[in-house]
Amino acid sequence: MAEKQKKQLLQYFEGLDDNRRVALMEYADFLYQRSEKKQLPLSEPQMTTRPDQESVVGAIKRLSESYAMLDKQAMLHELSGLMAQHMLQGRPASEVIDDIEAAFAAQYQRLLDKQER
Repeated sequence: MAEKQKKQLLQYFEGLDDNRRVALMEYADFLYQRSEKKQLPLSEPQMTTRPDQESVVGAIKRLSESYAMLDKQAMLHELSGLMAQHMLQGRPASEVIDDIEAAFAAQYQRLLDKQER
């Protein structure tokens, strides 16, 4: 990247409020994780506490934020299947959320394993 582009990116970053800086960093991390040239270590998930009465949709949102570095499109089929088990088959939300948490953790582990190669 040219020096001029680096300076411009830094100016943009410094001109943003805290929430938008976080969003920019998450987007940069997302782009970096999908790139072929990886040099930085994978960021750690920013885990938040699971609420006592959490919905399945709420769990997916919480975990999507916690695992911001993951490509959720790659998990869409698995997550929609778990959602269907809850909504269409009546499987308890707490059990489905346990499986959703495991799916996110497994996807993160696969990304770590891929990065180590």
